[in-house]
Amino acid sequence: MIRCQALSWGAPGQPLTPPLNLRLDSGSLTAIVGPNGCGKSSLLKVIAGLQKPLSGKASLSVPRQSGLSFLPQQQHLDRQFPINLQELVAAGFWGRRLSRRLRTQRLAAALEDWHLSGLEKRPLMALSGGELQRALLARLSLADAPVLLLDEPDAALDELGQSLLWQHLQAWHSQGRTLLVVCHDLPAVRQHIPQTLLFKSGDCMFGASTELLQPTPDARVA
Repeated sequence: MIRCQALSWGAPGQPLTPPLNLRLDSGSLTAIVGPNGCGKSSLLKVIAGLQKPLSGKASLSVPRQSGLSFLPQQQHLDRQFPINLQELVAAGFWGRRLSRRLRTQRLAAALEDWHLSGLEKRPLMALSGGELQRALLARLSLADAPVLLLDEPDAALDELGQSLLWQHLQAWHSQGRTLLVVCHDLPAVRQHIPQTLLFKSGDCMFGASTELLQPTPDARVA
């Protein structure tokens, strides 16, 4: 479960929205939608414990250190860091006690699932944006956390990558994990994510995605 109680966030003295009161049940799948700069990414960081709120509280039903995995936007990753794709993905095992054999098996399966086999030794700087995004998602899948926070997980993905993403999101949801997903693709949200937290005109609205996100000629929120 994720619970926000009178939660405000943003720059000091400049809350991005009115205080947010929200309860997301365990096993729920929720989108966060709104224009650039409205506080979507910042909210994920507050829930993840990476940023302090201005006031109020964000709490989880699981320990943040062991029960939560956070997928940031890839622009925050140092592409010059001297590791290869396999090492990046294997970082999803951090803090877990698994035998070498099981790690090898699960790593190979994750690379196969995300169509990354054959790219294991490629350095980060040599990856395309879509390859890097799939590697970050593969790393997330190895963590097995019950709570997943994903900031624009579809960024840079081609048609195949987006198909893999939505397949995995549905699979994680079916496993009973709690997912909170920042996404600009409104048709995809309406199709795949049952409920949405919508930031609009300085306010917050929460409800069924099909009701909050009515189709428009421009199906993306800038």
